[in-house]
Amino acid sequence: MHFQYSGALLPMEKVLRDPIHNYIYIQNKVILDLINTREFQRLRRIRQLGVANMTFHGAEHSRFTHSVGVYEITRRICDLFARNYPQVTPGDGLWNDDERLVALCAALLHDVGHGAYSHTFEHIFHTDHEQMTQKIILDPTTEVNQVLSQVGEDFPTQVASVIAKTYPNPQVVQLISSQIDADRMDYLLRDSYYTGTNYGTFDLTRIMRVMRPYTGGIAFDMSGMHAVEDYLVSRFQMYQQVYFHPVSRSMEVILDHLLRRAKVLFKAGKLTGSFKPELLLPFFTDNFTLSDYLSLDDGVLNTYFTYWRHNPDPILSDLATRFLDRKPLKSVRVTPTTHAIIPTLQDLVAQAGFNPEYYTDTNDSFDLPYDLYDPRSKKPRTQIELMQKDKSLVELSSVSDLVLAITGRTSGDERFFFPKEMRGTSLQGQGEVFAPVYREFMQHIKNDQLIK
Repeated sequence: MHFQYSGALLPMEKVLRDPIHNYIYIQNKVILDLINTREFQRLRRIRQLGVANMTFHGAEHSRFTHSVGVYEITRRICDLFARNYPQVTPGDGLWNDDERLVALCAALLHDVGHGAYSHTFEHIFHTDHEQMTQKIILDPTTEVNQVLSQVGEDFPTQVASVIAKTYPNPQVVQLISSQIDADRMDYLLRDSYYTGTNYGTFDLTRIMRVMRPYTGGIAFDMSGMHAVEDYLVSRFQMYQQVYFHPVSRSMEVILDHLLRRAKVLFKAGKLTGSFKPELLLPFFTDNFTLSDYLSLDDGVLNTYFTYWRHNPDPILSDLATRFLDRKPLKSVRVTPTTHAIIPTLQDLVAQAGFNPEYYTDTNDSFDLPYDLYDPRSKKPRTQIELMQKDKSLVELSSVSDLVLAITGRTSGDERFFFPKEMRGTSLQGQGEVFAPVYREFMQHIKNDQLIK
């Protein structure tokens, strides 16, 4: 059931200037009202790429800018579908424009549940941004819910079901979440632009023009195969060169260990100092509310880190300093055959005076650029279907040698992180004579062929 939002269209459309899409057009009152909610405005204070700005200094863009970008791509696709593939009879597999509003709202709100420093925070405090997004949409105390409820009593539930991928129309779900969706298309272009790389560029206009609704979701016209190939290669390269960059991952490790150390100290009654991190305490006790969650952003955490720089606990103080002053850990690539050497390396780190629990880590980052549909997998992916002239569908990798070459292949690596000091520190007054522990550490890395 669909509802009409009173005064659905603004008297005059509003625009936001955007470096990726030029203009973002806001035509529906509900969209403008959602943008102006406190929950959505919070996204201005959360970086899209977490700590990646410490590697790519231009990566200061926020979850807010990405979210309005996803909305704009979805709006344009809806326009194309309504113009070129309008539903004639119910169930014909073409686009029912009554779905537009739920699609636009889900696109805009898909990331509203991200926490401070995004994925690192999720990992430490066991939160899930998609679940938090659904809570924000469904909780009657949020401004987001109050705006959506003006559309209709059941409308928040519909929008949340798109995020949960249970909405009955697969076209709407795949607009927001599939192997080629508005979310991925915006973040590849946006992250490429702000990191100053060219890896993530592809022909967005062409891909949107070859998208076609059908009963099972969204397919792509056969004539657009090369544009889809280009998108997948761009995605592969962005993960290799930007998202999995060793320095960014190193700063994530420091951030992770910094927050873990603070939590351990708090539970032991040792998080002393004149400044009490009130807004983090519910997360240290694993007893937080939605309001507690929404009170945090990157700036709040950075303020606590600034105070912890002077904390009497030497580990907390040092990790806060390393994070704020951008002093990344070093890392080497670990393979299945070299994994056994890690305990030895950790022992040497301990001998050098560093607690290996907080100054070492193994971190693996792997991504499947393209994978065939497997209903048995934990999170089955939609596969990319190409539509031929006779309306029959073929799966992309069956007709593209380029995509076949990366199908089912993981990109990324596993790395062992350790303090930079382990690479060799000269003893005072002895010139370039290295302490034995550092020499032994680096000798292991060389002899066991760990890759830098």
